[in-house]
Amino acid sequence: MPEPIRRLLLLVLFLLPVAAQAQLTIEIVGGAGTTIPIAIVPFENEGGVPSTITSVVGADLARSGLFKLVDANAQPRPYRAEDVRSADWKARGADAITVGTVRALSDGRAEIRFALVDVVKQQTLASMNYTVTPAQFRATAHKIADVIYEKLTGDVGVFSTKIAYVTKQGPRFQLLVADADGADPQTIVTSNEPLLSPRWSPEGSRIAYVSFESKKPVVYVQNLSTGGRTAVANFRGSNSSPAWSPDGRKLAVTLTRDGGSQLFLMNADGSDVRRLLTSPGIDTEAWFMPDGQSILFTSDRGGSPQIYRVSVASGGVERITFDGSYNVSPRALPDGKGMIYVRRDGGRFQIASLDFATRQTQVLTAGPGDESPSIAPNGKLIVYANEVGGRGILAAVSSDGRIKQRLTAAATDVREPAWGPLPR
Repeated sequence: MPEPIRRLLLLVLFLLPVAAQAQLTIEIVGGAGTTIPIAIVPFENEGGVPSTITSVVGADLARSGLFKLVDANAQPRPYRAEDVRSADWKARGADAITVGTVRALSDGRAEIRFALVDVVKQQTLASMNYTVTPAQFRATAHKIADVIYEKLTGDVGVFSTKIAYVTKQGPRFQLLVADADGADPQTIVTSNEPLLSPRWSPEGSRIAYVSFESKKPVVYVQNLSTGGRTAVANFRGSNSSPAWSPDGRKLAVTLTRDGGSQLFLMNADGSDVRRLLTSPGIDTEAWFMPDGQSILFTSDRGGSPQIYRVSVASGGVERITFDGSYNVSPRALPDGKGMIYVRRDGGRFQIASLDFATRQTQVLTAGPGDESPSIAPNGKLIVYANEVGGRGILAAVSSDGRIKQRLTAAATDVREPAWGPLPR
C-alpha cells in the first residue's frame, strides 16, 4: 500500500472511536412501497477503513426508506462514470450506480471524487470532487448522499443535518447534538435538573432551550461554536417554549410573569420584551410560520386545548383545529402549506398532519404516547418522542406515514428531539 494512503487510513482509524461512543441507533421498522434500486460501488482506495465513505452513503440512502441497495460486488469494479457499463448494471437490477475514488494527498488530506450514473438513460447525473481531511470523511459521505437523494427524488437531502435531543440517565440530563444518522454525539449541556424544548436557530449556530437548574424553568440561548450561553428569559414565574423567528432575530416564549401563561416576543438576546396576546386562557407552544408573518400556538381559550394562529403585526387570531377535543404542539411545515401536531384520540396521543388549504387531517402514528414532533428541513420526515418498555426513545415517520424508524440509545431515556436546519 502506498505510504500516503497508509497514513490516511491510520488517521481515519484513530478518529473513528471518538464518533462511536453513546450514539443513537436507527432501526427501520417500515418502508415505502416503491424504492429506487441503486448500486453503491466501494470507492477506489477506500478499502480497509471500517467506516468507509460508501458504507455511510449506503446507510443514509437505505435509512431514508426510498432506496434499495443492489449488490455492488461485480468485477471488475468501475470507479469512474466512463467505466460504467450500463447494460450490465441494469441486468443486475440497478436503476442508478455511484462510483468514485479516494486519493491521498501529500499534506494529509484526501481528494474524493464521485459520480452518479443513471444506467437506464445512460446519463451521468452528477460528478463532483471534494478535498477534505480524514475527520471530514463522514460529513463528505453525507454530502454525497444528499446529492444522490436530490438527483433521484427531486427533493432536498437532509443527511448532512444535525439533530438535538435530551437524554436522562439516572439523575443526569444531557442536551446532545449528533449527525442526522445518530453518529458523533456531542454534549452541549449537562444538568441534574430537567432540560426541555431545544430549538435550533435558523442558521444552525445557536440552540434555545429550557433548563430547571435554577429550580424553575428558564430559557437559555447557547452558541454552539463558543459554548457561551445567555439566560434570555428569567422572569418571575415560568419561562418556557422558545421558538425562533425565521430570520433568527426574535424569539417567541411563554411567560407567566404577568399571571397566567401568555405569549411574548423578544429579541434573541432577551431585550425588548413585549406581550403578543392577552386572553383568559393558557396560550403556549408558539411556532413561527415560515414567512414570519404569523405564529401557530396552543390555547385552551375555547375550553379545550386547540391550535390557533396569530398575526404578528395585527394580533388577529384564528382557530386552526376543530376536529377532536385535544390538539397541541403545532409545527409548521417548511413550505407553509400545513402543519404537524399532536392529537389525542381515545386516550392515545398521535402525530398528525393538517393541510391548511383542504383542512384534511392525516394521522401518521399509532401512539399511544407520541409527543414533541420535529420536522426535517425538507418536510419529508418527522422525528418525535415515544416510549417503549418504560424507556423514552425517539421515532421518525415520513410525512405520508409510510416510512417509519426507531432511534434508541443503550440504557438511556431519549426525549425532546429537534431537527436542525440545512447546513449553510
